Amino acid sequence: MDKPAGMLSVPGKGPGKQDCAAARVRRIVPGATGPLVVHRLDMETSGLMVFGLDADAQRSLSAQFEARTVEKCYVALVEGEIAAQCGVIDLPLRPDLARRPFQVPDWWGGRPAVTRWRVLAREGDRTRVRFEPLTGRTHQIRVHAATQRERGGLGHPIIGDMLYGDGTPAPRLMLHAARLSFQDPDGRRRREFESAVPF
Repeated sequence: MDKPAGMLSVPGKGPGKQDCAAARVRRIVPGATGPLVVHRLDMETSGLMVFGLDADAQRSLSAQFEARTVEKCYVALVEGEIAAQCGVIDLPLRPDLARRPFQVPDWWGGRPAVTRWRVLAREGDRTRVRFEPLTGRTHQIRVHAATQRERGGLGHPIIGDMLYGDGTPAPRLMLHAARLSFQDPDGRRRREFESAVPF
């Protein structure tokens, strides 16, 4: 599924938060028997998601995410001009229990979080960046982008990030899941999907 920005991945609390990517897949494929959900995107993030339509497919896909064999590529617009061309951010993360849903870097108590990045274009006072998360922590790309360089991050928040950015208004969070590659649950072939970046 190509999820639009502003849509939940799974149902939220309350009757007004039941429209979500998982519910729409169930409507499109009413014969689906599986638990469906394999991974999630933040509500503000747009782009590709994969769902398991039966229990076996869901287990296979979930195992691939856990084994880190799923290839994920995101494109973002970040604030400022990045001098370097590419790099790797290795910065463990943990939830900030006093300020959920915030995640914070924590070298001692955090879970491993690794993101490769490469500059795609410099566009004046912003930079278009490809991010490849090698782990799948909550808000990983957003925190890695926003965390200052001296603390191990990129030091350039994603434009429109109201949690980790500087609060400058933007039409949306400029983060899009642009590519997803995984082994088909039937084991016969690798599947690759791409989604055009809408910004």
